Order: sequence, then structure tokens, then C-alpha cells
Amino acid sequence: MTEARAPRVVVMGVSGSGKSTVGDRLARALRVEFAEGDDFHPPANVAKMRAGEPLTDADRAPWLDRIAAWLAAQSVRGGVVSCSALKRGYRDRLRAAAPDVLFLHLTATRDELARRMSTRRDHFMPPSLLDSQLAALEPLGSDERGIVVDATRPPADLVRETIAVLDSCPS
Repeated sequence: MTEARAPRVVVMGVSGSGKSTVGDRLARALRVEFAEGDDFHPPANVAKMRAGEPLTDADRAPWLDRIAAWLAAQSVRGGVVSCSALKRGYRDRLRAAAPDVLFLHLTATRDELARRMSTRRDHFMPPSLLDSQLAALEPLGSDERGIVVDATRPPADLVRETIAVLDSCPS
């Protein structure tokens, strides 16, 4: 990664795709701050998800605004944040705060995602919400700055691929 760039990356995907793992490793490789998107949720959102209720667009709005503000504040230093960013409208909201943001979309089969979610400990998102997330997910558009990668590949490979994309494309 060239020193002159301050990359801002949103590691996106449904629950269980590995956003936190890959995001943390990517941030360390880029020498930028990592922010865990779940930490931006208001307590009411966490309680709702813990109870097995999917979030609505209205529920997600303040969460997305907090993430967008964090991204905007990283314009000089760069940063990586995990965020499901399920819908184009959500990504547009984040992109408005950070026009140069790169979306790293982690994908896996439903079975793999369910397996991962069922083995997690101490996470508020129950496996029962996976199908609602998959139903809401809108793939990256051809006009969106981002890449789609197979989340079952080793995280180190995903980090290298993302850095290569950041190095090869203008912000």
C-alpha cells in the first residue's frame, strides 16, 4: 500500500461472513484504525436482534449515520469498518460521507454462514436472522467501487487481494 493514500474500506456482508476478522486484519496490514460496526448500534437495535427481530430501515438509519460519521472522520488517516451494508441505499449513505470508500463484500453459501453463526459465542445476532439478511442483501452495483470475494478463503489472501485493488485503482 502506498504511503500517500488514506484508504477507507467498509468490509460488508451478512452476519457470519467474517467482517470483523477480515476487517481487523486488513486494518493492521494498512496501518489504519479498525472500527467494529456492531459497536455503533444503539442498545435498542442490539436488544431487537438478540430477541430475533430483524432490523428495519428506520432502525438502521442512526447506526449507518454513526458509521458514516466515523468514515468521514478518517479522511486523512484512513480506516476500515465492518458493516453489513446490505442495501444500495445504505451504501449510498456511507459513500456520501466517504466518496472514495471501497466496499469489500464477503460472500459464502447460506450453509457456511449458518454453520459459522451457530458456532459463535457471545454474539447478539442469532442464526434465525440469517435468512432476513440474505433476503435484504443487494449485490454491489457495477458503478460501486468495490470487490466481491469468497469469504471461505484464508483471511490473509483476502487482505492481499484488497490491498492490490486499493493500489491499482484511483480513489
